[in-house]
Amino acid sequence: MTNQRFVMKCGGSTLAALPNRFFEELRELQAAGVAPVIVHGGGPAISETLEKLGIETEFVQGLRKTSDEVLDVVEMVLAGRINKEIVRKMEMNGARTLGLSGVDGMLIGAKPVANSAEVGFVGDVSEVNAPLIEGVMAMGYIPVIAPIGIDRNGQRYNINADTAAGAVASHLGVERMIVVTDVPGIMKTVDGQKVTLPSVTVAEIEEMIASGEIYGGMIPKVRAAIQCIQGKVQEVVIVSGQIEGVLTQAVTAGGVGTVIKQ
Repeated sequence: MTNQRFVMKCGGSTLAALPNRFFEELRELQAAGVAPVIVHGGGPAISETLEKLGIETEFVQGLRKTSDEVLDVVEMVLAGRINKEIVRKMEMNGARTLGLSGVDGMLIGAKPVANSAEVGFVGDVSEVNAPLIEGVMAMGYIPVIAPIGIDRNGQRYNINADTAAGAVASHLGVERMIVVTDVPGIMKTVDGQKVTLPSVTVAEIEEMIASGEIYGGMIPKVRAAIQCIQGKVQEVVIVSGQIEGVLTQAVTAGGVGTVIKQ
């Protein structure tokens, strides 16, 4: 497994709920020469903090409307609280970890999204400082990245974690991305029983959403996974972090979760 690398995207609340064994497995993969990169979100924690501070927030076409005031909270929660919670948990389980935000070293270059007039400081990724990420990995650390972007004028942007993860994976030349959630994959009812689909295409996902086979909270999960398919990233595997040995299986033999292909 030496010299393998993979990018893992995970929500902040999902990571917080993962068992210690998951983080021990990250340490074991690192010791075996595998180089993981983690990009995390933190939407629920951001909403909770905004509510506590009495700052109104709303979503436009799935994107959080981000004013200067909201942006300060987004950066505080993602790059501060969530990022360091993940780093602490990984370090406690023996993994050598370095927490970063996209602002550090111009790690994630950003530009305004097309509808920025409606959503404020929400960004798309314009560039990724891949040599910086590779340098951190070469020093023996697992990069844990909060998706805050920055442009050449120093303006910060709130970036969707799935968009950021897909861009990081593509710039690192990773063809397969792992999305860790609280479900074992995309489920389908066959002969009255729910089974996990081993693989599915983007077109098939759209058909399953239209038919109602994919519904409720699973819709944003699969749409988020699809967002990760960009550039060199050809497929995304959705897995549950609660399954013993899930990362090793996803990185090596496969046969776990649902692989989404173009």
